[in-house]
Order: sequence, then structure tokens, then C-alpha cells
Amino acid sequence: MEGVDTVVIYNGHYQKELSSVPDGVALLSGLEHFERKNGKFDTANNSPFDLLNTAFTDSGMCIVVEKDTQVEIPIRILFISNGVRSIMVNPRVYIDVAESSSLTFMEHHAGDAESFFQNESVFISLENNAQLNHIRIQSNSEFTQNMANINVNQDADSQYHFWQLVDGGKLGRSNICVQLNGENAQCYINSLALSKNNQHIDNNIIVNHNSPKTHSSQFVKSILFDTSTGVFNGRTVVHKNAQKITANQTNKNLLLSKKAKMNSNPQLEIYADDVKCSHGSTTGKIDEDTLFYLQSRGINKQDAMELMVIGFANEVLDKIPHPELKKAIHTEFTVKLNRLMA
Repeated sequence: MEGVDTVVIYNGHYQKELSSVPDGVALLSGLEHFERKNGKFDTANNSPFDLLNTAFTDSGMCIVVEKDTQVEIPIRILFISNGVRSIMVNPRVYIDVAESSSLTFMEHHAGDAESFFQNESVFISLENNAQLNHIRIQSNSEFTQNMANINVNQDADSQYHFWQLVDGGKLGRSNICVQLNGENAQCYINSLALSKNNQHIDNNIIVNHNSPKTHSSQFVKSILFDTSTGVFNGRTVVHKNAQKITANQTNKNLLLSKKAKMNSNPQLEIYADDVKCSHGSTTGKIDEDTLFYLQSRGINKQDAMELMVIGFANEVLDKIPHPELKKAIHTEFTVKLNRLMA
């Protein structure tokens, strides 16, 4: 992918000779990060997979952006899974963005492994007025099981923009937990899933509003073919002293097969009284009236269906927080969708 610096991880092993980082970014090993934190080891217990990663961590690295640094070039970690042997890896990634700094970080999961289990934990720390754009692409082989445990801590005035595309793997699960700890902290979580055959794609999201005047948004869409299944389990928790917050959840799902199934469970847990919160969920098939209208204008049925599905996806694709990456991901998504609908 052009316009990014890439760190290559092959079957859980860092490939130094194939890797580069942009100016303004320090790449530390897990041991160097441990020393930097004076022996403090970050852990999480938001899901059993967090605990599994802590028990079996086999590789780690840390991306550090110092104070008042604006990193112009995105950094990508390319996780490649290949081979016929059964492999389990538990990588751990730390991203520390200091005060008034910004970074675009991308993790890209790809490969054609025949038996692969990855249980990744990402720990993100955003100090005052820091900004992180986090893009995650999961395009593993159909024999891969990919778990992502993303833990985010935000200080005052920080912004976290998360965007995810999942179209690979037999089983994909994202466990996302965000702590809005400082006033005016904002997080935007966007995800698009494209599933086929008997794939299962699972999103579990928890956002904790721990301070007043914070904002969160969850916008998740799924497109399901064949006998694939999906889950959206999104929870927003507004704690007692977190007044004057805004939060919204939206989950929309498009079933392109009678055998596809989606389970949606948006939740609001509110312990404050001066808040603006909303949530909603829809699941259904392509609207027959709209399809008929497009056909009546001379568009054949296949093209009309593709047009409607791309329009459904574009609402999420347009939220990718980097213009060049948006163009590349949009093109790749369109190619894969056309192949599925052919």
C-alpha cells in the first residue's frame, strides 16, 4: 500500500529488515516499553481473550509519539499469517500518543494460513489534546480465527477515531473497550463487515463515559451472504458524575441470503440525568420497492442490487479518517463485493 510506512509481522515474528517507521514515531520492543513504564505491565480483564493474551503473550511492541508531534505519514502494522502448520500467536501492541500530538495508525491482517489463531491485544493511551486515527483491516484466510482486544484510555480533549473493515477469517471477534476519562474526550467507532459462506463476525463494544462533557459514537454495519452470521453487542455506560455527555449507537444490517443471521443488542446504561443518548438497530433485506424503481429506470437487476449494497456500505466507508487510505480501501471493498455478487 502506497503512502504508508509499514512494520511487518510474519506469523507472530517482527521482520526488522522489511520494516520502516515515519519521522516522529519511536518503535520500541515489549521489553523497552516495560522499562519505559518503570516495570508497569498494562493488563485488562474486559474479556476472557484479554486474559488469554496476558497469559500467553509471545511478542510485543510499542509505538510512541512524543509531545507536540504531528505525524504526517500513516504507520501500518502488517500481520501476515501463512503456512500449513497450526499456529497460535498472542501479539501485544502499545500505542502511546503524548499531549497535543496526532497519528494515523493502521493494522492490516492478511495471509493464506491453513490453521491460524491470533489473539491480539492493543493498549492505546491518549494524553490531553492527543488524536489517533486507528484503521483496522481484517482480511485473513477462511481458516483463520482472529480476536482483537482493543483497550483505549483517553484524557481531556483527546480524540479517537476507529474504523474497521472485516471481510476475512472464519471467526472474527472485536472486543473494544474505551475509557473517556477527561472532559471533552471524544471517540468515534465505525465498523463494516462483509461476510460469506459460514463466517461469523462479532463486535463487542463498551464505552465508559467517566467524565462530564464527553462524546461517543458507535456506527456499525454488516452485509451478510450465504449462511454467515454476525453479532453487534454495543454498550454505552454513563457514570454518575458524567453530566452533559452525548452518545449514540447505530447498527444496520443487510441480509443478502435467507439463511444469514444477525444478532443485534444495543444497550444504554445511564446513571446521570443531564445527557443526550440514543440507540437504534435495523436488520433486513434489500428493499424491493427501491430495487423495482432502479430497474424501471433501465438498470438491470444485478447492477441495481450492487448499486444499493455499495450505497449501504458507503455510509461507513466515507468515515475513513484519511483520504488516501479511504480511496484504496474503497476500491478493494468494491472489487470484493462485486466478486461476491457476480
